[in-house]
Amino acid sequence: MTIPRLTANAAYSTPVRRLSATPEPERLPLRRYTNLWLTTDGRIAEREHMAPALPLFDAAHSAFARGTLITTTRGPVAIEDLLPGDLVDTAAHGPLPVIWIGQITLRPQDIAERSVKLTRIMADAFGIARPMADFLAGPGARILTRPRNLRASIGSDHVLSPAHAMADGMHAFRVTPPCAVTLYHICLRRHALITANGLEVESFHPGAGFEREVGPSMLNLFLSFFPHIHEPHQFGPLAHLRLPLDAPDTLNVA
Repeated sequence: MTIPRLTANAAYSTPVRRLSATPEPERLPLRRYTNLWLTTDGRIAEREHMAPALPLFDAAHSAFARGTLITTTRGPVAIEDLLPGDLVDTAAHGPLPVIWIGQITLRPQDIAERSVKLTRIMADAFGIARPMADFLAGPGARILTRPRNLRASIGSDHVLSPAHAMADGMHAFRVTPPCAVTLYHICLRRHALITANGLEVESFHPGAGFEREVGPSMLNLFLSFFPHIHEPHQFGPLAHLRLPLDAPDTLNVA
């Protein structure tokens, strides 16, 4: 019987299965978030954060475009001129002080992302002076509406609906401006309905149980945006029934 000769490379002649490289998880782009807040001694402080572009972070800074008029005790004030400590009129709790303001500037390529929805609601879309002027709303905006197609299921005539869900091509439109847009949101001592350009909208609240949707490190980073908040429950209860920000884009509202 002929014994096969072994060559110097025979020991390595057995095919070796190559392990495919594990794809790296997709990294979220970073955004610059700016926060202003009222300190315990009455001063106004400001801080900038670089953080992943998570919907939770975006929503806290992106309800009202520059130029939106917020109703205060001294009359309508443009959102960019509002400061922590100013008193804002609320629907159920009277004047409440602004505790915190979030700000973000989004570029056209940011707004082109599916999760970043910018909506222009035309003047008088829902009645005279509702809104009183075109209202450019960001992805964090919810507006008090009467969704006819949801009344039976939600058990209420009114609900806070995300602005993008009102886009119908006639009274409201999804838009991608050709230049950067600066957006804002405000936090009060409690969640409340305020008036922006004649529409009832909500002040910022991350939502009940939001802390269960993010990891510990992201939760700590998010809470660091709010120096007056140390635990998630300190945002308090929601003032009104509301739909999630990722609700469908077509709601039959009034």
